[in-house]
Amino acid sequence: MKEFERARWRCRRGLLELDIILQRFMDQHYAQLDQQELEQFERLLSLPDNDLWDLIAAKQINRDSDLQAVLELLQKS
Repeated sequence: MKEFERARWRCRRGLLELDIILQRFMDQHYAQLDQQELEQFERLLSLPDNDLWDLIAAKQINRDSDLQAVLELLQKS
Protein backbone atom coordinates (compact mmCIF):
# COMPACT_ATOMS: atom_id res chain seq x y z
CA MET A 1 0.00 0.00 0.00
CA LYS A 2 2.90 2.30 0.72
CA GLU A 3 4.06 2.08 -2.92
CA PHE A 4 0.54 2.81 -4.15
CA GLU A 5 0.31 5.98 -2.05
CA ARG A 6 3.78 7.10 -3.15
CA ALA A 7 2.88 6.54 -6.81
CA ARG A 8 -0.42 8.39 -6.39
CA TRP A 9 1.46 11.33 -4.90
CA ARG A 10 3.92 11.33 -7.82
CA CYS A 11 0.95 11.50 -10.21
CA ARG A 12 0.14 15.00 -8.98
CA ARG A 13 1.61 17.10 -11.77
CA GLY A 14 1.68 20.67 -13.02
CA LEU A 15 -0.60 19.96 -16.00
CA LEU A 16 -4.28 19.36 -15.31
CA GLU A 17 -4.48 16.97 -18.27
CA LEU A 18 -1.76 14.79 -16.75
CA ASP A 19 -3.42 14.84 -13.35
CA ILE A 20 -6.65 13.53 -14.87
CA ILE A 21 -5.04 10.83 -16.99
CA LEU A 22 -2.68 9.65 -14.27
CA GLN A 23 -5.41 9.48 -11.62
CA ARG A 24 -7.62 7.46 -13.96
CA PHE A 25 -4.70 5.16 -14.65
CA MET A 26 -4.09 4.68 -10.94
CA ASP A 27 -7.76 3.86 -10.34
CA GLN A 28 -8.14 1.51 -13.31
CA HIS A 29 -4.79 -0.19 -13.89
CA TYR A 30 -2.19 0.31 -11.17
CA ALA A 31 -3.26 -2.61 -8.96
CA GLN A 32 -2.93 -5.06 -11.88
CA LEU A 33 0.59 -4.07 -12.96
CA ASP A 34 3.38 -6.60 -12.59
CA GLN A 35 6.82 -5.62 -11.27
CA GLN A 36 8.21 -4.80 -14.72
CA GLU A 37 5.23 -2.60 -15.55
CA LEU A 38 5.53 -0.82 -12.20
CA GLU A 39 9.14 -0.01 -13.04
CA GLN A 40 8.08 1.25 -16.47
CA PHE A 41 5.44 3.46 -14.86
CA GLU A 42 8.04 4.87 -12.45
CA ARG A 43 10.31 5.66 -15.41
CA LEU A 44 7.46 7.46 -17.15
CA LEU A 45 6.71 9.46 -13.99
CA SER A 46 10.33 10.60 -13.90
CA LEU A 47 9.87 12.43 -17.21
CA PRO A 48 9.17 16.17 -17.25
CA ASP A 49 5.46 17.01 -17.54
CA ASN A 50 5.57 18.20 -21.13
CA ASP A 51 7.52 15.18 -22.34
CA LEU A 52 5.18 12.78 -20.56
CA TRP A 53 2.12 14.56 -21.95
CA ASP A 54 3.55 14.48 -25.48
CA LEU A 55 4.07 10.71 -25.21
CA ILE A 56 0.57 10.08 -23.85
CA ALA A 57 -1.04 12.36 -26.43
CA ALA A 58 1.08 10.74 -29.19
CA LYS A 59 2.62 14.08 -30.10
CA GLN A 60 6.04 12.52 -29.62
CA ILE A 61 7.18 9.09 -30.77
CA ASN A 62 8.13 6.68 -28.01
CA ARG A 63 11.67 5.55 -28.78
CA ASP A 64 11.90 3.26 -25.74
CA SER A 65 10.03 0.05 -26.53
CA ASP A 66 10.33 -1.03 -22.88
CA LEU A 67 7.80 1.65 -21.96
CA GLN A 68 5.25 0.78 -24.64
CA ALA A 69 2.96 -1.51 -22.61
CA VAL A 70 2.35 1.00 -19.82
CA LEU A 71 2.23 3.89 -22.24
CA GLU A 72 -0.60 2.18 -24.15
CA LEU A 73 -2.54 1.77 -20.89
CA LEU A 74 -2.03 5.45 -20.15
CA GLN A 75 -3.27 6.37 -23.60
CA LYS A 76 -6.46 4.37 -22.99
CA SER A 77 -7.12 6.04 -19.63
